Amino acid sequence: MSAPIDYYQEHQATYTAEAQKLHKQMITLSMLRLLVFVATGFGIYFTFQNWQIALGIGVLGVVGFLFLLSKYNDIKRERQFKKALVVINEEEIKIASGNFHDRDQGLKFQDPNHFYSLDIDLFGRGSFFQFINRTTITEGQERLADLLKANNTENIVSRQKAIEELSSRPEWRQHYDANSSLIETETSAKQIVTWLKNYKTFLPKMMQWLPIGFTVISVTLFVLTILNLINSEIVGYWLLIGLGFSGVYVKRINQLSTGADQVKDTFRQYALLLDLIENENFTSELLQKKQEKIQSEHKKASLIFKELSKGLDALDNRNNIISAIFGNGLFLSDIKNSYRIEKWINQYADKVEDWFEVVSFFDAYNSLGGFNFNHPDFVFPKIVNNGSVIKATNLGHPLLNKSKRVDSNVSMGNEEFFIVTGANMAGKSTFLRTMSLHIVMANVGLPICAETSEYSPVKLITSMRTTDSLTDDSSYFFSELTRLKYIVDAIQKEPYFIILDEILKGTNSTDKAIGSRKFVEKLVASKATGIIATHDLSLCEIENELPQVKNYYFDAEIINDELHFDYTLKTGVCKNMNASFLLKKMEIV
Repeated sequence: MSAPIDYYQEHQATYTAEAQKLHKQMITLSMLRLLVFVATGFGIYFTFQNWQIALGIGVLGVVGFLFLLSKYNDIKRERQFKKALVVINEEEIKIASGNFHDRDQGLKFQDPNHFYSLDIDLFGRGSFFQFINRTTITEGQERLADLLKANNTENIVSRQKAIEELSSRPEWRQHYDANSSLIETETSAKQIVTWLKNYKTFLPKMMQWLPIGFTVISVTLFVLTILNLINSEIVGYWLLIGLGFSGVYVKRINQLSTGADQVKDTFRQYALLLDLIENENFTSELLQKKQEKIQSEHKKASLIFKELSKGLDALDNRNNIISAIFGNGLFLSDIKNSYRIEKWINQYADKVEDWFEVVSFFDAYNSLGGFNFNHPDFVFPKIVNNGSVIKATNLGHPLLNKSKRVDSNVSMGNEEFFIVTGANMAGKSTFLRTMSLHIVMANVGLPICAETSEYSPVKLITSMRTTDSLTDDSSYFFSELTRLKYIVDAIQKEPYFIILDEILKGTNSTDKAIGSRKFVEKLVASKATGIIATHDLSLCEIENELPQVKNYYFDAEIINDELHFDYTLKTGVCKNMNASFLLKKMEIV
């Protein structure tokens, strides 16, 4: 398979050429429309004395003009679709170069009380979410954030297969995203579901037939008037009667129209996306289950959505003054369209939420599939029930440039605890986030930045970035203690992989050393698995007392008065610290 960047460059060029070709066709059709308009005008002018011929020319001209206009609009929509595909491929090329920091950071999903989301740069500038997110709808974005925060260790293999299958369908994923991006929606799916569930119908069942009967009478009166069998004033009186009928419900219809106007674009968008999902032949179990969720009706969900979209569009025509007067006066159009919408709501309101869920699922999983497609050198971890929690070769951070990244070989058994020491900037924090992302990505079902990986599923919990809170009147130290208590309580209920970075920073060094030691001993006694990074070398002495504890370090060397890092994980305790050297080097002291 060719490199992802080659795919994007090739398709960006192809879609650009196709969009340009369609633009030329639009210009040609515009010229033809103008030619037909002018020719029709001259034809009518020169044959005006013979009204039959003039009428024929006029009719042909109008038909030809409308045909060319319809063709023009079709090509215009196709060009917009191609241009959306161009943008998608251009974005992928830009992100591949490392330029993605202008994208949505997902800050609204940050939660300082979450198990790990604040500590491992899951959201924010330069975050994993910002790098991976390709969602096109609000609910899809929320679903992606929820997947990354889920800490779900069940059915990982099923998710892996779904992601792998979507990865193999880049064209389908891009068509999905392009179609979705072409429709701007103002109302969220959650608001629509709430509106539909709380909606109270106001039209009685007889209104299903009344507009039909009224229309039949109106047509009959027109025919009788044309044949001069009745006075034309009768049609006027009949028009007033129709307006009277419509007026009885005008307030409620206005309320329905206002609500319908807010949701119609969302339904149009979801109908397109449901159609794409229904017509794709998926093979993985998870994707098939989602597909079946929208195919259980006697009609496809996309067709059902289109029915409502048509009803909403028809009701929207009431904003035309001519349609409002004659449509309601002669055909009770508002009542007919409102009854049609209410019937749809009664029949499908309870199912809409499920259909929306399927669309948001695919929107989120397309981002995951795209991530796998963009990283063909990453591997899906082999899920094992026993053995090492993580056993990986050449494990690296997925957001670091491959040419600069230094990978590590890691083998960590169940109930083992690593103490990692090292100089400032030597790579401790990056290693902690690398291990954290391995767990989070593996649980989601994503491939890992490694050459090989075996993984026994475990939930993650961290304490790496505690802050004080003026609002809650809590000090930094108290906030950290609260976080550590949160971890201790959590591991009493179920196993977690614990990652800690320099705990008890809010107290003096002696107290910190004693407290850190006791806390690690507490975790080991609780049969916890995890890693703690520290500058306190005395903590490393625990290795001599507890077989579950192992020491590792990242080194730094001063060569020719310059600081050098190899960012390599090594067995043992770090002996070289660099704070004093850096203070002197930067002329701070």
